[in-house]
Amino acid sequence: MPQKHFVILFLLLLTSTIVFSQKDGYWDKERATTKEIVVSARDRIVIKSDDLPTGTTEIVYRITLLDENQQMAGSLVSVLKAIPDPTGISQGSAGAVFILSKISGDDTCKYAIFSNGTLASDYKKTGKTNEACLVQDTPVSKDAKRLSVDKSTCLKVNSNAIWFGFESKNWIMKQKIILEIVPWVDNKLSKGWTVENRKSIIEQCKTSNLAQKMTNSDDFCVCILDKIQNKYTFQEFQKLLAIERSKAFKDFGNSCFGETGLSNATYSDLRKQASVLAKQGKHGEAITKWAIIINDGKANALDYNAIGTSYLLTKQYGKAVKFLQEGEKLDDSELLIQLNLAHAYLLNDNFKSAKAIYKEYQSQNVTDSLSWTQKINIDFETFKQAGIQNENFERVLKMITK
Repeated sequence: MPQKHFVILFLLLLTSTIVFSQKDGYWDKERATTKEIVVSARDRIVIKSDDLPTGTTEIVYRITLLDENQQMAGSLVSVLKAIPDPTGISQGSAGAVFILSKISGDDTCKYAIFSNGTLASDYKKTGKTNEACLVQDTPVSKDAKRLSVDKSTCLKVNSNAIWFGFESKNWIMKQKIILEIVPWVDNKLSKGWTVENRKSIIEQCKTSNLAQKMTNSDDFCVCILDKIQNKYTFQEFQKLLAIERSKAFKDFGNSCFGETGLSNATYSDLRKQASVLAKQGKHGEAITKWAIIINDGKANALDYNAIGTSYLLTKQYGKAVKFLQEGEKLDDSELLIQLNLAHAYLLNDNFKSAKAIYKEYQSQNVTDSLSWTQKINIDFETFKQAGIQNENFERVLKMITK
């Protein structure tokens, strides 16, 4: 490969590596801290940073001690403009040198960093640094470091400030210290969606009517969480009225129910649960499951047949007639529905309507291997075992075997 082409290829690979390694966030220069501090001789002072923006995951700070008439050559913010994200600051001393100020005085100081104001106040009184999260015990005229939530106890995801404690090493004259802090803000976390806040939405979702229909509602609730995070910051969502939050959950829930393919899976699972309950003789619980499917408008003809069967076996004949007639509207060729409807008419003292159905289909099979007459015999035995007796059972059997 010609050397020119090799160089071009190397530069392209280097550029792509840098682009893909960049973090999704920004240096928040608008909320950077820049403070000029005067420390009296042999004194200690504590300085709190300006409020860190929500979503701060890293900071870069710079400390510069100046002689009386010295001025900063360039701000830390201007230096960081050339660095796309914190990964551009190399680890160790090389990175510190890059962002160090170009000027400093002859004075030196020690400093320590604290994660809360109480610890910082104790340091100011006692000078003890055992509770500090970072200690610079060797006097310096300038220093710069990068702190991140995953590598330093000084910074936490929910931190709103950090505290710097300075101890002057000039025993005669006061010192002038410039403290600069620039936060790096993660785009996602800047919306306030911490782990705890996301968990609160998931837990609320788990109690919704839709989620309770599912054996496993994890994917469903994560889908709702994603939609809420995309539309609102956590603070915005919390400020919604209760009725507005409820509507958001409902709207996003309906959308996720269709998008994630959970609809078919959920109703299929409800059918399985209802069938198992019915086989166990728990017809009341089975009816509740079938009713969910029906009320949600997802029922097919066999769902109506199933709930009709459970109503028959719990001696709720009027309701059995009602739901079986609805099933017949969906599929009047389904003989299981026709047979159950005949049973419902018979047990509801409407022998005339029952007789017409029993006679109409007596020469057909209800399934590929089960005849109409065989199914009637099976059903009548099931009724008897459930304590359901009717004087017309024998009459029907004689009628269809002629």
